[in-house]
Amino acid sequence: MIRAALLIGLLALPADAAERYICWQGAGGYTMTGQFSFPDAFLNRTLIDHEDLTTFRIVGYLDGNMIGKWSMADATDETSWLLRYSPRTGLFPLQGFDGLYQMWNANGEVNDCGTPGFGFNAGNGGQDICIDDRFILPSSIPPETPLRSFSSPQSPDCAGIDLLGKQAVTVGGAE
Repeated sequence: MIRAALLIGLLALPADAAERYICWQGAGGYTMTGQFSFPDAFLNRTLIDHEDLTTFRIVGYLDGNMIGKWSMADATDETSWLLRYSPRTGLFPLQGFDGLYQMWNANGEVNDCGTPGFGFNAGNGGQDICIDDRFILPSSIPPETPLRSFSSPQSPDCAGIDLLGKQAVTVGGAE
């Protein structure tokens, strides 16, 4: 009886999860921070996707002022939701046969994030954000700009990110 209770108690505990953070610097004063997690067992995988995540949330800013947020908990069947991430490198891959590399509540036209709404897209046309179902062209940066993850939360201005791309990499991810 005691063994059964102990086993049930252990099964109720959350699985170990790797937690990573995002800080994206767009153009025109636009930035985005975020947080996501996935099971520790996936740390050595070459690639994981949105179906492997246990949490995901992003918050957008313009000149340090919050302009919107989105969480995978808000996703519906109609949500544009695609995430690809390499736990080994700590990078979000920005290439693919379909031209859609990351869709975080924003499709390839960056115009379907809801009203009110916020979303991010990285595809062959660039990396940019959506606010209230509108593509925010001034936020766009080149599509090949590296999109990294971090081991700790980042400030809305993304201060402290190595802009020269010489970020330290540790086992299981970036930084």
